[in-house]
Formats: sequence, structure tokens, C-alpha cells
Amino acid sequence: MAWELLFSSDFGLMSFAVIVGVLIIGAVMGKMYSNKMDEDARKAGK
Repeated sequence: MAWELLFSSDFGLMSFAVIVGVLIIGAVMGKMYSNKMDEDARKAGK
């Protein structure tokens, strides 16, 4: 029932969009922070 409600109703689809958006934003920010930490480590090593 929960899966059916998630994918068949307006508020379910919007909730799913928010969940996916938060996961994407988290992955992008994690990658950005990782790159920044690597860059700072390289600068500190030189």
C-alpha cells in the first residue's frame, strides 16, 4: 500500500521527488567537499 501511494498520488510523487533531490544534493556536496579536502591536502604538502 505504501509503495502504491508513493507512486500514484500527487503528494507521494512530490515526496519521492524531494527524497531523490536530497540524495542527489548530498552526493554532489560530498563530492565537492572531498575534492576540496584533497586540494587542501595537496597545498599543505607543498
